[in-house]
Amino acid sequence: MIGHLNLILRLTIWFLLTADLSPANIIIGVSVALLLPGRQKAAAALKDWLHVLGEILVAVPQAYKEAFEIMLRPHKAEDVTMERVKPRRTPGLIFLDIFLITFTPKTIVLKYHERGWYEVHWVRRRKKT
Repeated sequence: MIGHLNLILRLTIWFLLTADLSPANIIIGVSVALLLPGRQKAAAALKDWLHVLGEILVAVPQAYKEAFEIMLRPHKAEDVTMERVKPRRTPGLIFLDIFLITFTPKTIVLKYHERGWYEVHWVRRRKKT
């Protein structure tokens, strides 16, 4: 089941990058998705995938909310923090975690450190002193 989710993730990325649903592009996308090597160092649980997909559904309204906040009340303070990668993450789940962080307007992942950390840039409101 997890292999199917990785295939679907690869195809989704392919179609988002190419923006073409022609039969030839579908054949090429399926071929590329199947030919890419799958590094399965750790088995991902189905519940981890479902949890991340639920977080994506929550992130969409959050992104709109943050976009309006930035437009209505300027955010002039910036921070760079290190966030720990959740345990037992496969490369597909790490990609989705980075996508979730970067999807919202106030945050972006600057770098993924192989030792299990994300370097995250935050835009915040300046605190009144």
